Amino acid sequence: GGYYDPRYGGSGMMMSVGVVNVCHRPQLHLVALNSPQTGAMRGIRGADFMCFTQAQAIGMKGTFRAFLSARLQDLQSIVRKADRDSLPVVNLKDEVLFDSWDAIFNDGRMKDGVPIYSFDGRDVLNDSAWPEKTMWHGSTSGGQRHVDSFCETWRVGDRALTGMASPLQGGGGLLQQSSSSCSSSYIVLCIENSYIAKR
Repeated sequence: GGYYDPRYGGSGMMMSVGVVNVCHRPQLHLVALNSPQTGAMRGIRGADFMCFTQAQAIGMKGTFRAFLSARLQDLQSIVRKADRDSLPVVNLKDEVLFDSWDAIFNDGRMKDGVPIYSFDGRDVLNDSAWPEKTMWHGSTSGGQRHVDSFCETWRVGDRALTGMASPLQGGGGLLQQSSSSCSSSYIVLCIENSYIAKR
């Protein structure tokens, strides 16, 4: 909650905060890359960069990171601590997918009937551009990195190697454990890793 500060004339500052809360309640967007990816994404930085550039291309202001665990990164830690249990996770159209970031790792079931969209606005579970309705994540169900199960830190699309993935249809959690060949072309999600107030 805010407090009254006479220096702001009682309106300026508090007024703008009020407006921000009405128009843009704090939330974190979870959005898919515009095309499926194999395990060869030029590493976690390459995946992060795709998230960053595709978000920028449609004018999104937040910082987006790939929804992936890697050798030095636990998926669960991508969102900053202060935002993990308080902000809803929403799709591109601001419809709630999860009540909070933490909820993804506690049961991980998405809200029924709420689509995941790509940055260019397609519903990934109903669009033929993604023939496999499975998502890479490289994590345990609790959001920790899954040792040796992230396609050599997302650098290799080799059939002989595996990465941890999750089928997105059938109402299970977002982090189901399906060990898959790194040559598979799967959905990759991007998460806004901290809430930025829109000006």
